[in-house]
Amino acid sequence: MANNKAQTNVEARLRESELRLTPQRFAVLECLTRAGGHPTADEIAAEINRRFPRASRATVYNALKALRDAGLVREVLSQEAVTRYESNVEAHHHFVCRVCGKLEDVAPAAFAATPPDELQGGHSVETYEVVMRGVCAKCKRK
Repeated sequence: MANNKAQTNVEARLRESELRLTPQRFAVLECLTRAGGHPTADEIAAEINRRFPRASRATVYNALKALRDAGLVREVLSQEAVTRYESNVEAHHHFVCRVCGKLEDVAPAAFAATPPDELQGGHSVETYEVVMRGVCAKCKRK
């Protein structure tokens, strides 16, 4: 029952975005929603290929780009040259453990930082993300 509810939620999000609902976009968004973490495009492709062995990496990247452009997923840059994705597009920040590399969501209330509407030089701020780095609780116990 929960699986059908999740599928319905994914379908509803795609329809609300007015993005054309394709099997590939559905599979990618469903995978991200089910995973709940911050997988890479390759991890998403591997998971999808366990169920649909014909999904190419290019198909997954194209679906991720369309979903990102529609505001349904976010790119999270956790390490140099590593892009991860998430279906949680609500305002929040991230914590990255420097020991194990774990990436966690941090509620905005836990770290209150509000950028100005405009930066020096006339740049307009549309969104912002704070990435905190340190040692997670599990690694601290080791």
